[in-house]
Amino acid sequence: MTAPVWDPEQYLRFADERTRPLHDLLARVPALPHEPAPTVLDIGCGPGNSTAVLRQRWPAARITGIDNSAEMLAAARSGGEPTADYLLADAADYDPAGAAPDAVVSNATLQWVPGHIELLPRWAEALEPGGVIAFQVPGNFGSPSHTALAELRESPRWRAVLGAEATRSGVHEPAAYLDALAGAGCDADVWETTYSTLLTGPDPVLEWVKGTALRPVLTRLGDAAERAAFLAEYGALLREAYPAGPHGTVFPFRRIFAVGVKRA
Repeated sequence: MTAPVWDPEQYLRFADERTRPLHDLLARVPALPHEPAPTVLDIGCGPGNSTAVLRQRWPAARITGIDNSAEMLAAARSGGEPTADYLLADAADYDPAGAAPDAVVSNATLQWVPGHIELLPRWAEALEPGGVIAFQVPGNFGSPSHTALAELRESPRWRAVLGAEATRSGVHEPAAYLDALAGAGCDADVWETTYSTLLTGPDPVLEWVKGTALRPVLTRLGDAAERAAFLAEYGALLREAYPAGPHGTVFPFRRIFAVGVKRA
């Protein structure tokens, strides 16, 4: 999969909506072993909006944000959560053992990581008893925002330009995460929620996916004219799938949540 070039400004256009699931995730996280000053890892910290939420929860924590995008880390250091430490690394390769974390947290990142469910035992092993793994991932890969994108990529015109490369690594159903965390020695709490968000402005769903699911496509479409043509076709499909109403455009978004507490 071509590594997407991230745009922190585009991603943060919907910062409140993107961090709301993290607030809901942390509401189910119990006290950590070294409260009030635990060591917390933010895997896939992006521009630091998630790291800022972790700082609100644990003001005295030692927090390290990990991301594989230098652009995102620059935004995190300058304005996301400047009191945290940051590390340029890939979630798939990063070993948290040296950090001795009390919590490993990931907000909407693991869907980009092939085989990410296999990381959970490694993360659990790095924790002491009572330590926590907490993550949330989008569960909307069967939604029109994604199916329309996949179909458009596979159309004759765009397949010739983009190839058959997948746009996402995908996620598992909640039961698979529950089983994986239990097998890693954790007491697990796994659930799902569908948020119905009211988006406003022209082509709001297109603007949303420009910050996330569309990044690999935009990265590969280096020609401005090709980008404009692809966005025009995709935007039309999204307007049909998510018609604007009198108060805006309703955008349903399923999320999958998991909290694992390492057993003694």
